[in-house]
Amino acid sequence: MKLQGKVAFVTGGSSGIGAATAQRLAAEGAIVVICGRRLEPLEQVAAEIRAAGGRAEAVQADVSVEAQIVGAIEDTAARHGRLDILVNNAMAYTWGSIAESSTADWQANFGTSVDGSFWGTRTAMRLMQGRGGAIVNVSSICGTLGMPWMAGYSAAKAAIINFSRAAAAEGAAAGIRVNVVVPAVVETPATAGMLADEASRRNTEKLIPMGRVGQPQELAAAIAFLAGDDASYVTGAVLPVDGGRSAVLVTAV
Repeated sequence: MKLQGKVAFVTGGSSGIGAATAQRLAAEGAIVVICGRRLEPLEQVAAEIRAAGGRAEAVQADVSVEAQIVGAIEDTAARHGRLDILVNNAMAYTWGSIAESSTADWQANFGTSVDGSFWGTRTAMRLMQGRGGAIVNVSSICGTLGMPWMAGYSAAKAAIINFSRAAAAEGAAAGIRVNVVVPAVVETPATAGMLADEASRRNTEKLIPMGRVGQPQELAAAIAFLAGDDASYVTGAVLPVDGGRSAVLVTAV
């Protein structure tokens, strides 16, 4: 119960890493508010947390719309009297070559991942003044290594890393820590296509030194560490949670 009494807000909390993070934070004692565009799956995750003895609420908000995400975070702090943890996990991506991508395709990668993380972080930093807190932003290995046909997503996830470093530098004096986790391939609805059959899974796993894809709970554990007091002297860190994928130039085939 390391997060007992803390109030946490998690974006993109209806499935995958966001849902697992909400479950982990609640299991450690936090009051967790999860947000996303679709209310029904959010309410299902919140109900599962409550059934396990945790405290959770679902809030419908589109992270790519400034008024919605800012309002949801501010309402959370108003209802509970504080905000201690923010996890910017929501993302969106487009797929295609640079030559064939439209401006709209390019910009679609930034609205949720970058703009949403900025609006969320700015709001949280204002609310955490005088109290301190922890912000964890979720990037991707695509933000540290180039990914063909995902230039917009790669650029957006790279932006999150350096934005987080700047935010960490600004927030440190006020006791506001900002860190980043960097997953590679994690078994979530977003990666279902590349893991659709056994051959595809094996080809993906060959690129990972640990020989398997990650699980959402493993990312959630890293996020919970960075959000908690055990990481009280950690800020501006970029933590790969990727089975060693980013540590190697090439792996055996």
